[in-house]
Amino acid sequence: MTNRVNVLGVGISVLNLRTALVAIADAVSARRKGYICVTGVHGVMEAQDDAAFKNILNGAFLCTPDGMPMVWAGKINGHRDMRRVYGPDLMLDVCAWSETSGAKHFFYGGADGVAELLTQKLKAKFPKLAVVGTYTPPFRALNAEEVKKLQAQISAAQPDILWVGLSTPKQEKFMAEFLPKLDVTLMIGVGAAFDFHSGRVRQAPRWMQRSGLEWFYRLCSEPRRLAKRYGRNNPLFILKFFSQLTGLKKYPAP
Repeated sequence: MTNRVNVLGVGISVLNLRTALVAIADAVSARRKGYICVTGVHGVMEAQDDAAFKNILNGAFLCTPDGMPMVWAGKINGHRDMRRVYGPDLMLDVCAWSETSGAKHFFYGGADGVAELLTQKLKAKFPKLAVVGTYTPPFRALNAEEVKKLQAQISAAQPDILWVGLSTPKQEKFMAEFLPKLDVTLMIGVGAAFDFHSGRVRQAPRWMQRSGLEWFYRLCSEPRRLAKRYGRNNPLFILKFFSQLTGLKKYPAP
């Protein structure tokens, strides 16, 4: 387990892309089971009203700093080498590493056809990438028959890493529940990375990502879906984090 920074009671791992990749490679090599949460303001704010979800984040093998506010929180706490470990970038770095390591991948999530399209796009970029299966779940909890089908598919495919492309907190709850049920070493929840790398949704320019403005780009792209999330979460996060920094309110460390 890496060091963590307490952000409103959620332990955000002190990482950058390089150290995250080393941790993932070590876990795959040792076949050490775990799930990885790629966490920004949205995840931290969801955890404020959901103690079970907060426990899921704090129980993760890694809880990466997906958003720039998580990185800034780390730097305020003296972690100068902490950098953004953004889900789509992490996926590309892990896929590049897998061409030489031989790690096998399985894609779970996305709308109909997205996981298959994602596979095509990634294999075009990484010709030696081993993708051993995909599964597009329904927009509801899996029933008993579907769970058995998924378990059989995973058991036959023997992936090292199962990528989960659902939304937060759905993907994190899925990983925490299904890690013990599936024959896989690591599960990594990367949300919108499925849509970005399949080409369905455009990513924000790099300068907006680096400056903490990606949320604004995504809001402009998907106002109906994201207006309520960002309109509530961003100001409330600033208020709560200020109260934590100044000691006005205590958030117990995970």
